Amino acid sequence: MTGLDLITKREILDLAWKAVLFVFDKVQWLERKGVDRIYILGGVLLGLLVIDSALLWLLNWLWWLLGAGVVSIAANGVLQFTSGSTTALNNAGENIIRSLEGGTNDQPATIEAAADAPTGHTEEEEITHSEWASEDAFSASAGSGLTKAAGTGVPFKRLPFNFCAISLQPFKSPVCTPDGTIFDIDNILPWLLKHGTNPVNGASLQSTELVKLNFAKNDDGEMVDPVTFKVFTDNTHIVALRTTGNVFAHDTVERLNIKAKMWEDLVSGQEFGRKDIITLQDPQNVESRNLSSFKYLKDGTSTLTPQQQRERNDPSKNVNLDALGSAADVFALRQNPAEIAKSLTKNLKTSTPKPTGSPSPSTSTISKPATTSSNINNASKPYNAALHTTGRAAASFTSTGLTPHTTAERALLSDEDYMLHPRRVKTPGYARVSTSLGALNLELLPEFAPKAVWNFVQLSKRGGDPTGTGKGGASCWGKSFGDEFDGPLSHALGRGMVSMANKGKNTNGSQFFILYRPAKHLDRKHTIFARVVGGLETLAAMEMAEVGEADRPVEEIRVLGVDVFVDPFEEFLKKRREAEEAEGVKKEGGKEDERTTWTGKRVRGEGKGDAAAGSGVGKYLHAAAPATGAGQQVAEEWEGAEEPVKKKVKAGGGFGNFDSW
Repeated sequence: MTGLDLITKREILDLAWKAVLFVFDKVQWLERKGVDRIYILGGVLLGLLVIDSALLWLLNWLWWLLGAGVVSIAANGVLQFTSGSTTALNNAGENIIRSLEGGTNDQPATIEAAADAPTGHTEEEEITHSEWASEDAFSASAGSGLTKAAGTGVPFKRLPFNFCAISLQPFKSPVCTPDGTIFDIDNILPWLLKHGTNPVNGASLQSTELVKLNFAKNDDGEMVDPVTFKVFTDNTHIVALRTTGNVFAHDTVERLNIKAKMWEDLVSGQEFGRKDIITLQDPQNVESRNLSSFKYLKDGTSTLTPQQQRERNDPSKNVNLDALGSAADVFALRQNPAEIAKSLTKNLKTSTPKPTGSPSPSTSTISKPATTSSNINNASKPYNAALHTTGRAAASFTSTGLTPHTTAERALLSDEDYMLHPRRVKTPGYARVSTSLGALNLELLPEFAPKAVWNFVQLSKRGGDPTGTGKGGASCWGKSFGDEFDGPLSHALGRGMVSMANKGKNTNGSQFFILYRPAKHLDRKHTIFARVVGGLETLAAMEMAEVGEADRPVEEIRVLGVDVFVDPFEEFLKKRREAEEAEGVKKEGGKEDERTTWTGKRVRGEGKGDAAAGSGVGKYLHAAAPATGAGQQVAEEWEGAEEPVKKKVKAGGGFGNFDSW
């Protein structure tokens, strides 16, 4: 190569150093003139930006000249013009002009012009296929960046027509915006409350602008046009009417409404206009359903509600139970303690053998030794026997001051402790809460929250709030009691559920609250013990009462009194006593109706005359006893024994003894 040396590395460094010295000199000169340093700094930065832009422009042109073969780099690092540089520049310019005018794409013209010069290199060394295919390849018709122009760099992902644009899942209750974007009502409303914008394009959006969509379905559950019954697909042009929300295929509306100039809904007959037609899906405009263009996806904004976020973070919700095999049942039971007790009870019932017909001799012979003293004791143990013993046997074994006890007797629970066991008292109770706005009838649920119900009933009998201020206080035990979450009760059941208020885990006292609407997030945080079954108009009046600061009612709402109509614990004890009396009658060999007179009075001690023969009239019944038969022999006879002489008892007045009769 021969030509003119353009610039060397040494000269570039010299120019850069001179530029730095020039800038430093001018800065000192401006400071001497009294110019504020902030303005000097701004000027320096602006100058650097200008120089940077100029250098980038120069490097782009230099890169283009190298690619066109106009300039080359020598072995010593010097830039040189090639001998055929003028011809190459002319050919490149003509090709660019022809491409702009719509001519042919003469792509390799610049390369051939540069290759005509005797450079000492072969054609393969001038430019390779990888260089043409690189991002910086140059084309006469497309300029630099040939491969970049082929695509945007973002993959195209199309949202199906039956998917919500915010949850990216099939919708259940679809609504659409005026521009045709479909959302699920359960997903868009929380977004609007928080952001107030359309999550797809970022435009302002109000809940009143949403249009409820009515999709028709066939017997297979597929969405179809309600007139032609054509099944909707991702390639169907789908429209909706703003006035009714009915969804049709565009062909149906165009042929039967627009062309026929019949502006009535084909299903409901309601009138509409052309502006009321909303396009939900247009196969010719797929960009409207391009996920990569959705604003909230670009910004990375989360669309999950707080409840959905908690469920997603819950590890129990993210486990594939199908992959756990037999351990899936154990995992499921651990998540629901109520199912554990139910499963154990079921297994116990199935494992207990049921008695069938009369046993065979061999069976009866084997089963007789099984009746041991321990079984007899277990069968006769009191109903309120605890699972622990009294501890007397252990205490007497280690202490000589106690009476020895050789049996491990079970401790007996009080009636209160016995009834406060979950699922023991199943009879619901009923109470009326009288307030300044009216009365509320409550159904008490002791089966799953016995402690909370017992506390409510006892405090109601005592007059309500232990402090007498209405601000709550300790429980009926004088201290906080634990939470009770084992059971199917849930705050998701909605309006009227009554729960204990607390300050944290196991801090229940005397305060409670009533729900106005479902609140599932309160589950396993507050104990549910009752529900409103009457007086819903009073509950509505409480909800509509005017409130001030901290959501407190402006006009005070007071609880005037609580009347317990049915105490579930008293009913339980009553049934227990009746069951014990009935069991006692059966042990005496009678029936319940045989031991009761026509006046309802129970007869006690019947059939026990022999036991009382030693006193009263019963002793004279021996005289009526039948004589011993002639053939009956006395087993044993005392010989030589004289009968003792009876002493005569002096009469002390009255009628005396009747033995001489």
